[in-house]
Amino acid sequence: MPSTAPLDVTSSELLSVVASRELAGRRTVFAGIGLPTLATELAHLTVAPDIEVVYESGVCGAHPSHLPETIADAVLISGAEAVLSMPALFGCVLQGGHIDVGFLGAAQIDRWGNLNTSVIGDWERPEVRLPGSGGGVEVMANSREVFVVMRRHHPRSFTGVLDFCTTPGPDRALAEGIRPLGAGVTRVITELGILAREGTGHELRLVAVHSGVTVDQVRVATGWGLVVADSVETVEPPTAEELRLLREDVDPGRVYLR
Repeated sequence: MPSTAPLDVTSSELLSVVASRELAGRRTVFAGIGLPTLATELAHLTVAPDIEVVYESGVCGAHPSHLPETIADAVLISGAEAVLSMPALFGCVLQGGHIDVGFLGAAQIDRWGNLNTSVIGDWERPEVRLPGSGGGVEVMANSREVFVVMRRHHPRSFTGVLDFCTTPGPDRALAEGIRPLGAGVTRVITELGILAREGTGHELRLVAVHSGVTVDQVRVATGWGLVVADSVETVEPPTAEELRLLREDVDPGRVYLR
């Protein structure tokens, strides 16, 4: 059995390790900067050695010498398998169904996996104005499945009604007469555990909790009547080796680890 990690594991480290494990068996990943980058790089060193990362800047199969700080960082281009134009990236790679997993972040998510990255509060007078969609709609619609990593799990983020729907999942798209290629959000990794759904017609349900977290804690932190799996697993904590790789090989400069 691998040795378990020491107790001083940060939230970024925990989320990155757990998300990396979910990439086992996946081949192509459309990843954003930050936690998705940490997770995919760690997966490459552990459970998915053949993984290929695609960035929104058009870089495919990047082999950076160190972690990129933006999607346009020049370190991504050196040694990359290809650098595509935006029409080729979105029209051929994404819409062609070549992405196994799309990584997305969100300020809010609902039980069906719809995402809000636009505003918190009223559209006309928002409390917070957020970055917006970027390529999120295309990633959601065309990736075979989507993983979401969220640092905070509380009712304002996991809400019954989104303040604004930036990125509709397949159920909402189908209701509008649009048929997406993929299953939408299938995994949500949070500081409390893992929520999962099988695809169209299914809502997110709690399938795993982190050590020391109870099902009731997750229910209280979720803004809808959360469905709980018949058997809720306890997530294995990061191992000493996973942490060593993350800290020493993936992000020794602490670009994203904090």
